[in-house]
Amino acid sequence: MDLHILDHRLRVTSISKSGLVDYTHPLIKLIFLRNRTRCKFFSLTETPENYTVVLDEEGFKELQPSQRLQVESSVWLPLNVVSNGNASSSSQAVGVTKIAKSVIAPLARQHVSVFMLSTYQTDFILVREKDLSVVVSSLEEEFNIYREVAGESVPVRSQDVRNGLHKNGKEAIQPTVHPVLVPQNQFCVMSLDPDTLPSIATTLIDVLFYSSSPKDGGELSAAPELDCIKFFSFSLIDGYVSLVMDTEAQRQFPADLLFTSSSGELWRMVRIGGQPLGFDECGIVAQISQPLADSDISAYYISTFSFDHALIQTRSSIPVSSLCDPHPCWEGIVTVCHYDKLQ
Repeated sequence: MDLHILDHRLRVTSISKSGLVDYTHPLIKLIFLRNRTRCKFFSLTETPENYTVVLDEEGFKELQPSQRLQVESSVWLPLNVVSNGNASSSSQAVGVTKIAKSVIAPLARQHVSVFMLSTYQTDFILVREKDLSVVVSSLEEEFNIYREVAGESVPVRSQDVRNGLHKNGKEAIQPTVHPVLVPQNQFCVMSLDPDTLPSIATTLIDVLFYSSSPKDGGELSAAPELDCIKFFSFSLIDGYVSLVMDTEAQRQFPADLLFTSSSGELWRMVRIGGQPLGFDECGIVAQISQPLADSDISAYYISTFSFDHALIQTRSSIPVSSLCDPHPCWEGIVTVCHYDKLQ
């Protein structure tokens, strides 16, 4: 397989819910006015806590400094795995499961923190720029590694990446057991033709900027039947659009403009973390994705500024609705509970 280090230098930011009004104009520009911005990598994810915005340096220039904007200090580089042009069969697991063993686990063993962004089209593994030499040396035996430079793919070897970082020599530590929350929403992973964005502009603006909850009444209830969370993700990366939304939000969009896989599968969310996870802890993605990979279970994974989110097919061999009776693959890794128990 080939591993590509894409030609984007990314920043990971968070906009508070109360501060959204200050950034509505630049966000609308980045989403809808592609001809008025040089941004090529943009992702916006709404969670109950905040809006996570991941974007390249050109897009980052659009966000004015503010107390309502948090910026993770590192520059991140997106990695993408290409299976030498061989498409996976429909029976194979998709999403982060495909790269758990070959990329995520080796980086976790080398104490490299990753930020995951799964989209309809592919999976991006974001690593800190300062960790690049560790990444290359850890993965070069498994992958042909290329770095995109001005549109060209240039082979990269560990001796080519000289930033003073090699295996960091840290002792292995016992992974933290994070609580996992299982909201009741069912989610869709979809895409659309970017040229049709103007056709859904009103709906998309309404969902992103004006809907405060998947249920009427605003605040999340502790009642199990209202045990849903607000989660909506929009990505526009190198001209490709990806959308993740729950079925209630999906009903607001014209069905003929959105497309998904032929099976039209629905996904349940596993939300990782009882308190904000931070960016320095390593191995969180590996802890969740490795058991899924071992069981050949399809999953998408979206990291945000505060928490991580895995999407698992509802027809998976590990029924998400019964995770409170933990499947052996989760034993010792997570503590599973319903959303209302950590309010």
